[in-house]
Amino acid sequence: MSNYQKINQQYKGKDIISLQQFDTSSISQLFETTKHIITQLNTNTIVPYLQNKLATLLFFEPSSRTISSFSASIKRLGGVTIEYQNPLETSSAVKGETFEDSIKVFETYSDIIIIRHFENGSALRASNVADIPVVNAGDGYGEHPTQALLDMYTIHQRFNTLENLTGLIAGDLLYGRTVHSLLRGLSFYKGNTIYLLSPKRLMLPEKDVKEYTKLGLKLIQIHDEEDIPKNCQFWYWTRVQKERFAIQEEYEKIKHSFIITPNLLKNQGNKNMIILHPLPRVGEIDPRIDSDPRAWYLSKQMKNGMYIRMALLSLITGAL
Repeated sequence: MSNYQKINQQYKGKDIISLQQFDTSSISQLFETTKHIITQLNTNTIVPYLQNKLATLLFFEPSSRTISSFSASIKRLGGVTIEYQNPLETSSAVKGETFEDSIKVFETYSDIIIIRHFENGSALRASNVADIPVVNAGDGYGEHPTQALLDMYTIHQRFNTLENLTGLIAGDLLYGRTVHSLLRGLSFYKGNTIYLLSPKRLMLPEKDVKEYTKLGLKLIQIHDEEDIPKNCQFWYWTRVQKERFAIQEEYEKIKHSFIITPNLLKNQGNKNMIILHPLPRVGEIDPRIDSDPRAWYLSKQMKNGMYIRMALLSLITGAL
């Protein structure tokens, strides 16, 4: 979209709102910076690229991993944070302050704003108001660009490529913002085939299927675990999102439609694959899977979240 400022390997001062801003060169640059950060952390607790910088974490929606990952990233870079959760209940928004005014308030204190919101397009609204960089940490069921970037980095870490992959994305493909961003990111690379496993109620919207297909992804819709091809390099599982359902009975009916069990992994998996999940999980991965070396969601994937965000923040602020 024209409202999104392209990165074009020039991160300094840019907002990070959507994967649409990226291209393969900019992603490669981010991955190389991430490797540099990891090398630095091997010998240092703090790498002071954000020294004398202050970031506001403005989270209008519950979060544990994303807010903690960003907070840890900033502090590992020597920066400091203002962390504000549930501002609709505890801030001047209760008194009627507009969203735009709230953004301007925090802009006066900060060098960067990181925002999560329950409405699609909220991060873009914030970036249109603020004169400092804004990072989208998840907006409604729209996008979650930093999650997609860490997911892509994790896949690349395992296979040393993001081309000619066969993968499975399962669960809530309608409301899953991590899914939308990941599919867009994978569409930048040639030869990728993605199987989409979901309840019919939560299928990827047809308009998205057409868009990602036009961008070069081969998408194959399936509705049965037995249809999962045995040659997938990764499984990307997601939860059914309770908070997106107006009628909770509908959620209860389909919340555990697809569960990774040892039996499923034995029957449909392979020895070289990895299992990813953006978390939290709410029953869709059997805990017995956690000790499997192919289960990367509680180890490498989560650590990469901090590393990729450290690299991104360093680039946006011009420190690297």
